[in-house]
Amino acid sequence: MKPIHLALMTGIALGVLGAGPASAQSVLNIGLQDDPDTLDPATNWSFVGRHVLQSLCDKLVDVDAQGQIAPMLATSWDWSDDSKVLTLHLREGVTFHDGEPFNAEAVKYNLERALTMETSRRKAEISSIDSVEAVDEHTVKINLKEPSVPLLAALSDRAGMMISPKAGEELGEDFTSSPVCSGPYKFVEHIAQDRIVLEKFPDYYNADQYHFDRLVYRGIPDSNVRLLNLRSGQMDLIERLAATDVASVKSDANLAVAPVVGLGYYGITFDIGGEGANADFAKQQALREAFSLAIDREAINQVVFEGQFTTGNQPFPPSSYYYDESNPVPARDVEAARAKMQEAGLDEVELELLVPTDAERQQVAQIIQAMVGEIGIKMEIKPTELMTLLDVARQGKFQAHLVGWSGRVDPDLNITPMLACGAAGNDAHYCSEELDSKLAEARAVANPEARKAKYKEAVEILLRDLPIVYLYHSQWIFAHNAKLQGFKPYPDGIIRLAGVTRAE
Repeated sequence: MKPIHLALMTGIALGVLGAGPASAQSVLNIGLQDDPDTLDPATNWSFVGRHVLQSLCDKLVDVDAQGQIAPMLATSWDWSDDSKVLTLHLREGVTFHDGEPFNAEAVKYNLERALTMETSRRKAEISSIDSVEAVDEHTVKINLKEPSVPLLAALSDRAGMMISPKAGEELGEDFTSSPVCSGPYKFVEHIAQDRIVLEKFPDYYNADQYHFDRLVYRGIPDSNVRLLNLRSGQMDLIERLAATDVASVKSDANLAVAPVVGLGYYGITFDIGGEGANADFAKQQALREAFSLAIDREAINQVVFEGQFTTGNQPFPPSSYYYDESNPVPARDVEAARAKMQEAGLDEVELELLVPTDAERQQVAQIIQAMVGEIGIKMEIKPTELMTLLDVARQGKFQAHLVGWSGRVDPDLNITPMLACGAAGNDAHYCSEELDSKLAEARAVANPEARKAKYKEAVEILLRDLPIVYLYHSQWIFAHNAKLQGFKPYPDGIIRLAGVTRAE
């Protein structure tokens, strides 16, 4: 990555770097924190991949600026009285980038692919689906095994992204190398650890709302380098501006800041059932509790994020309707932590923590390292490139890692994909039939007050077992050139470009 960043900072034009004939086009250059893993909605697991896929692959439904479900490829929907049948009414006149029509059969293909494809990471998110029927060309009926209110929210993310069935069949698991969807931009190239280039799809149904001919995404893990590239004009828009840089960006008339409170969390995940698990931490809940009690979450917020984030101890932020106020964020308690170490029968224990290479998470890890060191936990920090870290974690070949979850509008989707028994994203390899049962009950309830009671029970299980020690909830902080107009941040943290223009 260093040669690329150096080239950007010294002013080499993106066109020279291979992004295409940029001089003849309107190009938007976007700096991401990492390079995406895949561009197949069924297999993608990285947050940054969602930025690219948002412009590449339209979804059945989307999320609006208030965090509510909004129409996209499905213009409306109906639930049956027993919440076991979801009927989608589809947008007409939509085509995929290869000219194939978008219709009910395409929806059926995509949902079945996500459920049956061996490498799919969407299975747990839509596992409630029993069958999919193409009622007519623009009507789809989704039959559920059991009531599942969160399904619609799942379809506002990658599970609801539609790919061309023709391309899906022809390319198979190589689909990521040349993805074909129906979004406002189509795929041009992906050079790993360098750039992803998309170009405007002229036949998009809402094309007049997209004002750039090309999008060029670059993964730049160092937030300082991302900001330097924005200041130099090599980037037009960057994600995850460091909280410590907000004040300086606000004081720069050439730049603008766009923050929004997020839906997700950051935490330490322990490998409990994988082959790489630390036996002491895997077997002894008291040890994980000692680890949690030793951490001063507010100190992390103040030192690393200048108080702009929110401390947390649950899958949802304290501002969430579903947050369990009877179990508030604990204060640091060194004596209680040491007592838990004694309960575990240990004076000292070693732990290896995988941490992505960005500066903020490295700093968080260093602070935690010092805090838990006071109670006898000797934590080794192992900086690991994010995609490598995720791959190792999926295989269960780690002891603990510091990774975030971007969050979803439905509370179930902040727990089930990561902690349900056998879920593709269950890095902890944790399995609690008790938790799964509570989550199933919550998914069947439509009334928010009744659902909240169910999630309280689920949270109590998580706070007892601690497969994840939740730490804080971030703001999504974007920064962009002041000439960029119309950009709005959304609570899911995903870059959306409809209506965004650049003043000349």
